[in-house]
Amino acid sequence: MQVEADVYWCLTNILAGIQDHYTEDQPGVQRMVMRLEELVNRIDGDLYNHIHSVGIQFMQFAFKWMNCLLLREFNLRCVVRLWDTYISEESGNGFEDFHVYVCAAFLSQFSSQLQEMDFDELFQFMQQVPTDDWGETEIEMLLSHAYVLRSLFEGSDAHLTSNSNLNNSNA
Repeated sequence: MQVEADVYWCLTNILAGIQDHYTEDQPGVQRMVMRLEELVNRIDGDLYNHIHSVGIQFMQFAFKWMNCLLLREFNLRCVVRLWDTYISEESGNGFEDFHVYVCAAFLSQFSSQLQEMDFDELFQFMQQVPTDDWGETEIEMLLSHAYVLRSLFEGSDAHLTSNSNLNNSNA
């Protein structure tokens, strides 16, 4: 009986934190995409500028990342590890807040490749990011990078300049 109670608590916790992602106009998803765009501009201005220069809007690729919580980007083992971290977040908002930092770290993981791509290549890449061979090590590195980003940027609108390049920092 305790297992059912724990599962119910986890599901309730997850759904409470992302309820406005699945209401009319999906304001939660839109808010997260805007935060991701601002964060990428601050951590990797070159990538941000390239994405915009080829004519891609963050909403075109990041909407799926926010709406599906990266479920379509990773295998189940990686998703379980990722979501376990979200559930374990002390703030209780891992799916809403920390997820944005994970997406920024995920995007910066491929920064140099993405900056070499034109519109078609970049758009196709973003629709099917090559993570089929990702395992625990890659997810741990992604989470570490996301924690570093959060520690540097959460709640600090201007202490680092927009073009600080923290891309692929070793956490």
